[in-house]
Amino acid sequence: MALKVKAKEQYQNIGKYAGKYRYVMMPELYTALTQDKVIKEAALRSGVSKGVMQACWDAAGEVIKAWATEGHSVALPGLGTMRFGLRAKSVASVNDVRASLITSRRIIFTPDVDLKDELKNTAVQITCYDRDGKEVKRVTSTDDGTVEDPENEGGNTQNGENGGSQEGGNTNQGGSGSEGGSQNQGGNSGSQSGNSGSQSGNTGGNSGSESGTEGDYRLVIYKYGNGTSTVTDDSEQEINSNDNVHSGSNVNISVVPVEGKEPIAKVNGNRITLTENDGTYTGSFQMPTKGTVLEINSEPDEWDYADQN
Repeated sequence: MALKVKAKEQYQNIGKYAGKYRYVMMPELYTALTQDKVIKEAALRSGVSKGVMQACWDAAGEVIKAWATEGHSVALPGLGTMRFGLRAKSVASVNDVRASLITSRRIIFTPDVDLKDELKNTAVQITCYDRDGKEVKRVTSTDDGTVEDPENEGGNTQNGENGGSQEGGNTNQGGSGSEGGSQNQGGNSGSQSGNSGSQSGNTGGNSGSESGTEGDYRLVIYKYGNGTSTVTDDSEQEINSNDNVHSGSNVNISVVPVEGKEPIAKVNGNRITLTENDGTYTGSFQMPTKGTVLEINSEPDEWDYADQN
């Protein structure tokens, strides 16, 4: 088994390599496995009926949601732990602390050691394509297999906003930094959580698949850089990656980039216009009638494929 990556020769419009062609790597398209397929496969491997597996799956999901919203870090057997967190702006005076400082709520998944080791030891196969789309080379990666730590992602961001490293490293401690609630371990949930299958997307096209009620389609969101960005619908409800959005709905983007940088947003590989107002860049697009990939780069760099046209 191997992770598939493609390196495509693309023209650089910005950055220090502007005006030149560079090979940019991105994940190959992975299909989204449906919950029904995962349950059927789990039933076959465990020897229980599909109905029993479905009941266990649903019950575990309800337990995970209940405990996580009470502030627990909930164990997902064989996978890791899940907890809720948040991003919020910092203020100098206690008199200025209010709920409006919260910019987004987060679901934080921390993989266990076995899962990280599995990813670390999985080979990466890279297929190279020239600017005309012709395959020119294949490479098997020999990188050291470093896996990012979700507890330390983000760092300090613009406008005093707290990044991932401030959201409580030790999950056995009480809430610290910007995060409220207890970080005590929950119990064994008895099954895997509700997200089924890989959501790795093809940055150039239609990763994500039809899901939910008729007319709802999955929106996969990738965020790059140390700035801040939020994605909302017309009712100002925040949209998270892999949420279902109704076809034809407007999706609104707000980005506060790293100082001196101009952010970039792309929908299915096509760049959309962002308008600046007092340091905040905003834009919107209409949800297509198919799975959609949104990329937001708040700190464009020549190695980030989100900045390519």
